[in-house]
Amino acid sequence: MLVVEDHVTLAGRIAQGLRQAGMAVDVVCDGAAALEATAQTTYDVIVLDRDLPVVHGDRVCRTVAGSGPRILMLTAAGDVEDRVDGLELGADDYLGKPFVFAELVARARALSRRAPSAPPVLRRGDLTVDRARHRASRGSRPLSLTRKEFGVLETLLAADGALVSAEELLEHVWDGNADPFSNIVSVTMTRLRRKLGDPPLIETVVGKGYRM
Repeated sequence: MLVVEDHVTLAGRIAQGLRQAGMAVDVVCDGAAALEATAQTTYDVIVLDRDLPVVHGDRVCRTVAGSGPRILMLTAAGDVEDRVDGLELGADDYLGKPFVFAELVARARALSRRAPSAPPVLRRGDLTVDRARHRASRGSRPLSLTRKEFGVLETLLAADGALVSAEELLEHVWDGNADPFSNIVSVTMTRLRRKLGDPPLIETVVGKGYRM
C-alpha cells in the first residue's frame, strides 16, 4: 500500500496504524514522488491526499486510475461536490478529513480485496488462503501464521507458479523501510515452511527466488 500525504506527521501516523493492522506501507509526501513510486512498485491500494505539492493529487489520480491499484482519496475537501469530482477523476473511494481511523482501515481493506492482483480465496492442492478473512489452512488443519508469513504465502500463491524474488517479497510484504541486505525473507520462509509441513510446497531456485 502507498500513502501519499504532504503532512509528514499525519503521513507517519497513518502508515503506523496501517502497519499495525497488518499492511505493508510505503509513504511519499508529494505527487511527483507518488508517480515515481507507482512506476516502480505494484500497489494494491493508494491512500491519496488531494492537495499535494509538486504534482496535484488530481493529476496523480488521473494518471494512476485504471492501471491496477485502487485509490482511496483522503482529503479535507469532503463536500458532496468534492467527493463527486474525486470519483469522476477515477478514485474508487473517498474519505474526508477528519476521519475515524478504524473506518480508514476498513475501507483500505475493502479496496485491497477488490484489487485485481488476485482473487479473494487462493488455492493450491490442499492449501487454501482466504485473503478477505486473513485465514489459511492445509487440508483440515488451520495454519497459525504471523502477518509476514501470511503475506509471503499470499504473494507466492498469487504469482501462480512464477518465480518471486526476495526483493519482490520485501516490496510486497514488508515496506520501504526494510533492509534489503537482511536475511528477514529467508528466516520468514523457514518458519513458513515448517508450519506448512510435508509434502513441501515452496521451491527455492538458488540465486533467483521462490515459487509454489
